[in-house]
Amino acid sequence: MKPLDQAGRIGDAAPRALETLRQKLAEIDTWIFDLDNTLYEPGARLFDQIEARMTEFVSRRLWVDAAEARRVSDEYWTNHGATLKGLMLRDGMLPEPFLAFTHDIDVSALTENAELRAAILRLPGRKVVYTNGSRRHALRVTERLGLRDLFDAFYAIEDGDFAPKPTSDGFARIIRMDGMDPTRAAMVEDDVRNLQIPKQLGMATIWLTHGRNVAPAPDFVDIVADELTGFLSQI
Repeated sequence: MKPLDQAGRIGDAAPRALETLRQKLAEIDTWIFDLDNTLYEPGARLFDQIEARMTEFVSRRLWVDAAEARRVSDEYWTNHGATLKGLMLRDGMLPEPFLAFTHDIDVSALTENAELRAAILRLPGRKVVYTNGSRRHALRVTERLGLRDLFDAFYAIEDGDFAPKPTSDGFARIIRMDGMDPTRAAMVEDDVRNLQIPKQLGMATIWLTHGRNVAPAPDFVDIVADELTGFLSQI
């Protein structure tokens, strides 16, 4: 499936292209959703809380100030896909204390989203969540959004043996655990880095941009969608 046009936005497609897209997406039997800033809008600012707690955790454990902790976190995120993976590989830290501390956040900014619930419910096939966050975090967030019961499986960073997206190891482990056929799966993500491996595996790739100007999209992105509920309603 190629991008619909230069911008790759579903709303810009001609009727014939949109119909072709619908036919292709009708073949999907597993829908994989990222969690943070995908199933809810970035305006909820949950990840701001997580990043602040990451900084605090790294500062305490490495005995550095906040500025250095943020630099280390950013470096590990860039080079290893997640701050946690860098801490494990380069500082010998255990993952469980990090996940428990950094995801102990206030999720009260989230509210139930009836329109998104209806749109996900209408999708044919299985629906799963795959996140670099913890399983507990995934369950808390989807419960708060009123979506938890819609998903057939939840895969968190611990299920991928702490190999985060976008690494191929994490995806390979999740695919084996789930038994999905990646050529009949679609991945919905707000972090475009996390779509390159799914594309190589044969998945349809949907980049959720929340209205950011991202043209041109990378060639491993099939669809650029501004908003999740609107995109799903067009399928």
